Amino acid sequence: MTSHSDLLAAKITAALVACVERGELNCEIPATITLERPKNRDHGDYASSIALQVAKSAGRAPREIAELLKRDLEALAEVASVEIAGPGFINITLERASQGEVVRQIREQGENFGRGKSLLGVAINLEFISANPTGPLHLGHTRWAAVGDALGRVLAAAGAKVTREFYINDRGNQMDLFGASVRAAATGQPIPENGYQGAYIADLAKEVVALNPEVLTLSGDEQSIQFRELAYKVQLKSQQEILETFGTKFDVWFSERSLHSSGAVEHGLEKLRSQGHVFEQEGATWLRTTDYGDDKDRVLIKSGGELTYFASDTAYYINKRERGSDICIYMLGADHHGYVHRLKAIAACAGDDPAYNIEILIGQLVKIMEGGEEVKLSKRAGTIITLEDLVEKVGVDAARYTLIRYPVETPMVLDVDVLKKRTNENPVYYVQYAHARIAAVLRNAAELKVAHALADFDPALLVHDRENELLGALAEYPRIVASAAEMREPHRIARYLEELAGVYHGFYADCRVLPLGDEPSTPTHSARANLCAATKQVLGNGLQLLGVGAPERM
Repeated sequence: MTSHSDLLAAKITAALVACVERGELNCEIPATITLERPKNRDHGDYASSIALQVAKSAGRAPREIAELLKRDLEALAEVASVEIAGPGFINITLERASQGEVVRQIREQGENFGRGKSLLGVAINLEFISANPTGPLHLGHTRWAAVGDALGRVLAAAGAKVTREFYINDRGNQMDLFGASVRAAATGQPIPENGYQGAYIADLAKEVVALNPEVLTLSGDEQSIQFRELAYKVQLKSQQEILETFGTKFDVWFSERSLHSSGAVEHGLEKLRSQGHVFEQEGATWLRTTDYGDDKDRVLIKSGGELTYFASDTAYYINKRERGSDICIYMLGADHHGYVHRLKAIAACAGDDPAYNIEILIGQLVKIMEGGEEVKLSKRAGTIITLEDLVEKVGVDAARYTLIRYPVETPMVLDVDVLKKRTNENPVYYVQYAHARIAAVLRNAAELKVAHALADFDPALLVHDRENELLGALAEYPRIVASAAEMREPHRIARYLEELAGVYHGFYADCRVLPLGDEPSTPTHSARANLCAATKQVLGNGLQLLGVGAPERM
């Protein structure tokens, strides 16, 4: 999907090329041309600094270049006027009918408006939760559950083939401690030192015994293994159910154990060895990651023959690539900064391009405030706040939207009291209310027999400044989606929706959509109702990309 600004940028590039071909200019042609929406609409619908951008390579004054471009741009059918301001800024005003055509485009394309092809043909593996199946998902997982799911939707909207993946850390000593903790709770023994605490362990013990009462008749290692495996099964199912409730879906639940049982670790080791980056030292097997920016080489196999977690990391990356992923995106917690260089080095050691084939996003911490104080205790999990706790406090939509609307690299504070308010202070309410308000307007339009089918739409009637502002905001949506995908920043969608909601409320206040009293319905009412319908569609499309509901009534 191409936005108004992208089309206009292409026309400016064509005008620049034409000037060069006619011998009027000799300059470099920029790869991209940035257009801005002026705050003051007296300065046009779009502003470009292209004349200043190419002035140095052209050896000409920016205003001279702007004058050359003005001539070609004014000849375009969709352009009403071109003004040159200051040292050479080009302000462009579009014909109202041309600007209004975005309404027709939105209504014809419906849910597909905003979807593009910038990532068409690119297979992306998006791993956005890596968790132990030893307890409830905590607040750190919760941020990724929202942001990762939204990013997957945004990447797919840009044309990518996305595999959403959950990595189950189901191997190692923590699994044994988990099983021992549940066993102790079921048999009335004290929880082992460094074991798992929290009311959920006692609940798990009851579920395990209910699933298989015979587990209590076993003894020794056999009983330990059974408690571990049954508790694992129950806890993983609980994680899957709360994520389903949260609207977060995964295509693959990948078990760390499977890397070892399938021979993937040995296969990965051989691939790295064949690339020449594996070496032996002091009885251990190492990967020479310092060749590619890591701060130290990493041990794959300890001198005693034990595989390291790093061996799993290398095998997992190679496994993802061999399953057909072009780009592997890892979404990791704030305590994983040290993983960035080592994961990039794994890709390089495997013969890949670490600047393209692998990306690591680090998410910062989340605090929950309630009643002016930080919430630190969970009813079931002890000291950690869980995804379930958050959903219980504010609901799925408010939790998801708020977690997504901030850049992940910044710590965030989630205020429960604000998210319970049905006021404009609550961002998710503000956006959802705009959608519901338009739905009510359109229901009233139908009752008043205001024709608002596309056949009744005349874009030339949308001449008010507020209408122009709203049309411009709607036209930007495809560009916002494309940039959110390119930058891996779904928060751009949320911030855009808030801006669009504000622009709509301003339009609604100043432009009467429905006739008053016995006033007859006019083509202007129809044009405005169509504009409302297009706005509702874009708000709904954006909320869908965030996995947040678009209510018809509130």
